[in-house]
Amino acid sequence: MVRSRIEAVGSYLPDTEISTTELLAQLAIDSPIDLERISGVRHRRRCAEDEDSFIVALAAARTALDNSSYDAADLDIVISCSITRIREDEFLLEPSFALMLRNELGANKAIHFDVSNACAGMMSGVLVLDRMIRAGLVKRGLVVSGEYITPISDTAVREMSEKYDPQFASLTVGDGAAAVILDDAGSADEGIDYVELNTSAGFAHLCLGMPSDRSSGIALYTDNRAMHNEARYLLWTTRQRDFLRARDSSFAAEAYDHVIHHQFSAPAVELVSKIAEREFDAPIPPALMVLDRYGNTASTSHFVVLHDALKQQRIAPGAKVLMVPAASGVVAGFLSVTLGDLRA
Repeated sequence: MVRSRIEAVGSYLPDTEISTTELLAQLAIDSPIDLERISGVRHRRRCAEDEDSFIVALAAARTALDNSSYDAADLDIVISCSITRIREDEFLLEPSFALMLRNELGANKAIHFDVSNACAGMMSGVLVLDRMIRAGLVKRGLVVSGEYITPISDTAVREMSEKYDPQFASLTVGDGAAAVILDDAGSADEGIDYVELNTSAGFAHLCLGMPSDRSSGIALYTDNRAMHNEARYLLWTTRQRDFLRARDSSFAAEAYDHVIHHQFSAPAVELVSKIAEREFDAPIPPALMVLDRYGNTASTSHFVVLHDALKQQRIAPGAKVLMVPAASGVVAGFLSVTLGDLRA
């Protein structure tokens, strides 16, 4: 059976950095929360005036190609997964970001389409590409996402008026992009082991992005108490436990070396790990994090973390990494990948 593998990874973070202290100082009311303690976010990056979703996605894609043995012309497919599709101050649905990125990169023979699934976007793109490779439809492709999402912070700064304001989570986001190249050269020692996602749409109303109902900006409204609690976290552990049991395996038997959670809250990730340890009845590997430096970079977060860890040589060739999404929708699931000798 054909097995896909991660052949290269890239990311891009804008140079401009904003601290949590600086952001809270912009609030029209006295800061009602200790955002740094509650979220774990100390800094986040913000696009410069000449940067947007498209520009940062293009930069991440080029970084991935620089780290790859392939040229853009070798790609069979380009999948774009951005939530924010902002180019030159316009939010674009057509033409697709995938088409524009394909053309800019010179991947002239690649088929192309966008996939949007909130903060699970890139993981959804990887799932689709993995299935296409295993089905023999393509041999190699690019999954990319660029997020210019800090405008929701601007809206929150203008409009927040109470301690448990539904725009609170908007203060934790940062701009950034990531890209990953998959091919069909996986082996028993390297490749995507499995990737499974599930959406519990009954909770979709708990986190909604839309135009603000009070100003001209875009906004994110989140019921944090209802969305981030044990019942939601069990959507992951229950699904993975059942999946592994059907494979005559267990969490302990999988022997993961690292876990990468969606970068939404450091204390929440600690809680998730405690719940997972109880549910799986096994030790949970250390979590790789960049939340304190980059904030929540939305759909790009898992692969921003992966690329950062590779650059810092925190992941060795042969490491088995478990990625766990936590996305609006509500989307849960897991991706297990055994990594080869990747450049960063």
